[in-house]
Amino acid sequence: MEHDHPAPTGSSTVDFLALVLRLALLLSTAFLAGGGLLRPPGQRPPRTLYVLGGVSALLAVVSAFAVDINVVALAIHVVLAVAVPVFPRVTRWTSAALLVLVVLETSLGGTGVEFAIDTVFVAAAAVWFGFALLGPVTTAAVRPGPLALTLGGLLVLAGAVRFGLSGLGFDRRLATTLFGLAVVAVAVLPVVVTVLAGVFKGRAYRFGAVAVAAAFVAWSALGAIPAPPPLPVPGVPLLADDAGFPVLVSPQRPGHNLVHFPPGAGDDLSAGVRGGLVTKAVARPGAEGTWADVELPPGRSDLEIRRGDTTTVVEVDAGRAPGPSILDADAPECAAAALGGLVAGRADVLTACPADALTPEDSGALVKLVEFLATRKPSAITLVEDDSPRGVAAAKLVRETAARTGLAVRPDAGPDTALVVVSGWSAGYTAMTRAAELQRLEPTHQYGLYLAPWLLNGPIVNSVASASLPLRFDPREATAVGYAVAVGDRFGGESPTLGGFRNWLGGGGAAGDVQIFAAAQVNAMPMYPTEPHATGMVMDRDYAGQWVPDGTIVPITSVLR
Repeated sequence: MEHDHPAPTGSSTVDFLALVLRLALLLSTAFLAGGGLLRPPGQRPPRTLYVLGGVSALLAVVSAFAVDINVVALAIHVVLAVAVPVFPRVTRWTSAALLVLVVLETSLGGTGVEFAIDTVFVAAAAVWFGFALLGPVTTAAVRPGPLALTLGGLLVLAGAVRFGLSGLGFDRRLATTLFGLAVVAVAVLPVVVTVLAGVFKGRAYRFGAVAVAAAFVAWSALGAIPAPPPLPVPGVPLLADDAGFPVLVSPQRPGHNLVHFPPGAGDDLSAGVRGGLVTKAVARPGAEGTWADVELPPGRSDLEIRRGDTTTVVEVDAGRAPGPSILDADAPECAAAALGGLVAGRADVLTACPADALTPEDSGALVKLVEFLATRKPSAITLVEDDSPRGVAAAKLVRETAARTGLAVRPDAGPDTALVVVSGWSAGYTAMTRAAELQRLEPTHQYGLYLAPWLLNGPIVNSVASASLPLRFDPREATAVGYAVAVGDRFGGESPTLGGFRNWLGGGGAAGDVQIFAAAQVNAMPMYPTEPHATGMVMDRDYAGQWVPDGTIVPITSVLR
């Protein structure tokens, strides 16, 4: 990833200095703890331990001014750092306690395997530092040469496990990201140290101290360096945050692609492949946010995202295989459906879109909707369809069910008709805005405006005062609200969609009994923020978890049998 704009908070000068201070503190403390653990009993502490104790205590105090730290932990650290050289009789105990503090600091809340390998790595490095400071002394219990090989092996083992837990694998992020370089250091440097131990035996401690120290610094820095995002996978829509706001690229195949931005990203946005045509992002009928049409070449390329004078580069990989055939009118719904799977953490190759087929769940809901309308006896159903496979199948089903129940179907509106829309988002939005205008001018569709389930989308339902839909789930229940919150948090406040909800659930879970729900823009008690109101009254309708922005959706029938 490449950025042409200043880095956001998290990479500022203050943050960088705080990181350097933390690494210096941990390294000096590890040397101090190792030297204290290995100091021969009965001997006066060498000057080096006094210096390290003072440096460790001083850096701990300075840290209190650079970052927000626990005062109790700070005091314990300072006391232990001073006690290691000043109180020789308890040096080993204070050194062991200090080493525990280093382990806790480097683990940064890690549990299980991560905490275990942190303990192994830090302890092995501290013992190596102790021998490097004091010099290896051969005793009956300690043979420096074999011990050096053992310590090197422990470091290699911990580094290998850390490499496996990094999630990078053997890909280019190892060489192109700071996180990857740190992972390489903790995996490769211990191997170098082990080779030195095999060649130089007891003398390897001094020769390998620099390599162990560098590996220790890299290990400690991993907790503070953000992990790089996963590599783009051809055919899997890409969800990236490099621009400082979410960006969705779909379907990430050679040829025509849509680049989607949430409403909060602003209006002055454009996108295009570096060196190629840059297209302004514009609104799409029936869809939220803005959308830019981009032609991706085969293979990897750099996608430029421009907002005003700021340019951000996002790496994409369209691969070589052709993508699915997606009608332009259905592309936003297809992208929104794929977003649900991405929010759930899945990386599914996009092979089909919701408009490619009428699902059994939706066909059953439409049958029950027409049967419900037959009991209300409008003069006719005004049907709006499109030429997508789903739209054609849905229109045929509506006509067949209407004929079976004695309802007429006609294309024109009337005062006592019911409007039924089974098209995609674009045509559905147009039909609803047209119906709203007709109703404003004269009595039209007095038996209601009805949408197919997949048209439950904020811009469509909010284009009229009220619309009804046959749904197999309650958008107010915990699972549906959970998805609405998840997609809003992950994609800049984006509203939920039925296709995205189904993908988020993994293809199932939204197939209960059918009820008719009414979606409406409701503000029953309009008040200005400065007006007095009841205690606890929520004045902001833009809260998380809504399926209808600035509105509500409630059931208006019991379960349709």
